Amino acid sequence: MKKTLFSAGIAALLVSQMAIGADQEPTKEQPKAKPVLTQEQLEAKFKATLTDATMTGRWCSVSKGKLGPEKEDKYTIVSVSKLNGDSWIIRARIQYGKVDMVAPVPVKVKWAGDTPVIVVDNLSLGEASYSARILVYDQTYAGTWSGGDHGGLMNGVITNKKSEE
Repeated sequence: MKKTLFSAGIAALLVSQMAIGADQEPTKEQPKAKPVLTQEQLEAKFKATLTDATMTGRWCSVSKGKLGPEKEDKYTIVSVSKLNGDSWIIRARIQYGKVDMVAPVPVKVKWAGDTPVIVVDNLSLGEASYSARILVYDQTYAGTWSGGDHGGLMNGVITNKKSEE
């Protein structure tokens, strides 16, 4: 009973605050709403965010419902191109040992409102197959990945040559 009254009280307070704020003009404390972008503008912003970009952050494994220790992570993106529909190619620089090459990575880009989510499904790399979901918001990313019997979480910031200059 107490929970119900408390919940009803909070709901009433929120509704009354929304009603009061609805007829007020935006002030310095109340910024104007972001303009709604067209799908073409959203895709251009996504492309600009990841072109000549470095994704720097952390990842950790997830095993049996427990997080492993965080480790540093870095991805270099050379370019992003839309093919058709939700199919895209991300040209990623791969560096390990003596190998330094740019590889085309086929992905899908789905949209959660104005936010792109990079989808990788069963991408074969050597003997392993990987899947991932990576959300990109402003100059940040966060996601989850799996590769057979292992997987984890990742997050970080995105910088690109244009923003550095």
